[in-house]
Amino acid sequence: MASSDLDVLLDMGFEKDRAELAVKKSGGLQGALEWLEQNQDKPLDDILRPLVTPTNDDDDANAEPPALKPGEEARSLMCNECGKKFRSQAQAEFHASKTQHVDFAESTEEVAPLTEEEKKARLEELRKKLAEKRAGMSEQDKIDKKKNEEIRRKSTKETQNIKEDLQKKEQLKEAAAKRKEKQDELAAKERIKAKIAADKEERRLRTEKEKAQREGRAPPPTPAAAPMPTTSGPVASKPASAYTEARLRLQTMSGNVQKSFPIDTTLFEVAAALNADSGLEVQSFTQNYPKKVFDQVDFGATLKELGLVPSASLIVR
Repeated sequence: MASSDLDVLLDMGFEKDRAELAVKKSGGLQGALEWLEQNQDKPLDDILRPLVTPTNDDDDANAEPPALKPGEEARSLMCNECGKKFRSQAQAEFHASKTQHVDFAESTEEVAPLTEEEKKARLEELRKKLAEKRAGMSEQDKIDKKKNEEIRRKSTKETQNIKEDLQKKEQLKEAAAKRKEKQDELAAKERIKAKIAADKEERRLRTEKEKAQREGRAPPPTPAAAPMPTTSGPVASKPASAYTEARLRLQTMSGNVQKSFPIDTTLFEVAAALNADSGLEVQSFTQNYPKKVFDQVDFGATLKELGLVPSASLIVR
């Protein structure tokens, strides 16, 4: 009988270990169904732990139940604490392990077994509960999967933003290094040109002096040095290094914008300010006079380094 009951439970989709334990504890299909229904949410490891009976009230727990009257026959077991009746000793033991009730007695009332219709109804009820539980777990799995995907996407986006920021900073650093290298190269060329011109002028003067000595003439006068500026002359204009701000007139597609920036502001920061104010994605700035285009290679340079101090007019592209 136990084998066929176990087959029925396995066909319903119950785990083999749990179904075997249900049949063993209840002694029949009806008790097994009740046991499985009552323990469907309890882990199997907790069920398999040995029952620890209370140590207090040992006298009450070990007390003998009242004797049956003459002619009466025990047909069931009853829990005196809750009044529930059981068909077998296994069901009573299971009830004791579940509720910690210890006061049981024999009863003359017979617990009627389930009819075929009641068994089918109970089986259908258990199947429905099992399906609902599995559906709930499947829905929770979908929610957890969606949350994990959102976390992954957010992490990927943040990582990508960090990479892009690092790339921009590296590009600006490389552009600044190239610009400095170019400026140093131009300054070196200017120094070389000035040295060549000075050497050439010195040779010319020496040649003319030697020629005048051979011809008995007075040597040509040495060119006077450039006059130094005096305080009595006109006041010179304020040098660019004395300014702390640059006034920029920015020509955009939507109109002209006038802004003032500190002289150490980079073109990248100017472009970022335009983007924040009007949403423009700036690719370059163009200066009409002197004609010059400042592209993203120059965005790392300051307004002072680009000669845009004290004021400049730029076309935004």
